[in-house]
Amino acid sequence: MFGKGDTSARIVLVGEQPGDQEDKQGEPFVGPAGRLLGKALEEAGIDRSAAYVTNAVKHFKFTRPEGGKRRIHKAPDLRELTACRPWLLAELHLIGPDVVVALGATAGKALLGGSFRVTKDRGTLIPLPEEYAAEGGDPADRDRFLVATLHPSAILRADDREAAYAGLLSDLRVAARAL
Repeated sequence: MFGKGDTSARIVLVGEQPGDQEDKQGEPFVGPAGRLLGKALEEAGIDRSAAYVTNAVKHFKFTRPEGGKRRIHKAPDLRELTACRPWLLAELHLIGPDVVVALGATAGKALLGGSFRVTKDRGTLIPLPEEYAAEGGDPADRDRFLVATLHPSAILRADDREAAYAGLLSDLRVAARAL
């Protein structure tokens, strides 16, 4: 599943992989985490309709408990991140955003490599590597940044949801100011 949104967007939001609802509906961030993300974007002053939303991994990886009907999310591995990287790069080359928001550790690792740690790097403007510049664009023509934050699904699972949400909102406001 590829992303959705404005292909001339100045901001791209990159999640981990489609979830159960996203897989069923064929669109990114339409489940509970997507609703939370929409609320936070609005509060941060980012128009979701002017953004492009995608995932680092393009398929839903899941397990099904024996005899169960629910599909339980399973984190993607390095092989899956590597296999899907060309599609993520193609999306970023097509769009050429000013700001990329990495939603969670998996998205951050897909964009910045295995040493990335969301807890260490979140909420700061990280120069976006030149490899993500738009096709045919001059990477030096303007500043581009990556902002890392928690994945909205992590907030839904957090013990202190209010504090986790406040952190997400603060990180998204950093991205909004960079626009």
